[in-house]
Amino acid sequence: MPLPPDLPLLCPLCLKPLADADTRPSGPARMACSSGHSFDAARQGYFNMLVGKGTSFEADTAEMADARSAFLGAGKYAPLAREVAAAVVPCLSPRHAAVLDAGTGTGHYLRAVLDAAAEQGRTVNAVGLDISKFALRRAARLNPEAVNLVWDVWKRIPLADGSVDAVTVIFAPRNPAEFARVLRPHGRLVVVTPRQGHLSALAALTGMLGIEEGKDSRLAAAMAEHFDAESATDVDIPLWLTRRQAADLAFMGPAGHHQGRDAIADRLAGSPEPVAADAKFRVLAYRPKGRL
Repeated sequence: MPLPPDLPLLCPLCLKPLADADTRPSGPARMACSSGHSFDAARQGYFNMLVGKGTSFEADTAEMADARSAFLGAGKYAPLAREVAAAVVPCLSPRHAAVLDAGTGTGHYLRAVLDAAAEQGRTVNAVGLDISKFALRRAARLNPEAVNLVWDVWKRIPLADGSVDAVTVIFAPRNPAEFARVLRPHGRLVVVTPRQGHLSALAALTGMLGIEEGKDSRLAAAMAEHFDAESATDVDIPLWLTRRQAADLAFMGPAGHHQGRDAIADRLAGSPEPVAADAKFRVLAYRPKGRL
C-alpha cells in the first residue's frame, strides 16, 4: 500500500520525514527520506526498519506466528477484539485518524479496530509494529492497508510527535514515554493484560507461565509518570478447545520460547476434549497526563 501522505513516519536514522520513493511498477514498495536513507518492503508487504544491531529481544518464531494466526483466526478471542475496538474507535479524529498497534503480532486486534471504524464510515491510517518478521508476514496479509514495520518498541518509535489518536498494546511491551510522545492531545492508550487465573487450568496441563505477582501494581507505577488511568474493563471468555487449539494457545505465547509445540501437544495428548479453560483479561484505557 502507498504510504499515506498524512501519516508522519520518520526515518529511524535521521528523524526526517519518510515518503513513498519512486519505484518501478513491478518493484517493491519503497520509503525514503530527504537524506537518502531508504527502506524497501519485503515481498510479503512489511518494512524492516531495524538497522545496525537490530534488537536484543527474542522475536516470535514462524511456528509461534502460525499458532497465533490459527487460534485467533478461529475467533476464540473475538469478545476481546470487540472490546479493544470499542475503546479505540470513539477516540478517532474525524479527519486523518491514525492508530498505532505496538506489538501487532499477526494483526488480528488491529483488524478488529479497522473493521469497527469502517462500519462507522471512518478511514484510519494504521501502523503495526513488531519485532517478529514472521508475525508481520501474516499481519501484512491481514491488514494490507496498514504500514507494518519490524521495529523494537523500546527504541524511539519512527512517528512524529502527536501523530496518532490511539496506541494499542495487547500482551506486548510498553514504552510509556514514547506512547505519550506520539499520541495527540485527545488520544488514548489502550492496554490489554491478563488477570489472575488467566488460563490457569491450561497452564497446569501444558507448563505455560503463570501471572506474576504484583504485575498490576508495576503496570500502574510504570504508567503514572506519563498517563492517567481512565477506565478498566474486565473481559472473561470461557473456552472449550480441541487439543490442537489448546496446543496453539499455549505455544503462541511466552511458553513458545521455552518449549516446542510437539512437547506441549504431548502434554495434552491424554486430555479429554473439549479442553476447558477460562481466559481473563483487563482492558485499560489511559489518557496522556495533563491533557483533556
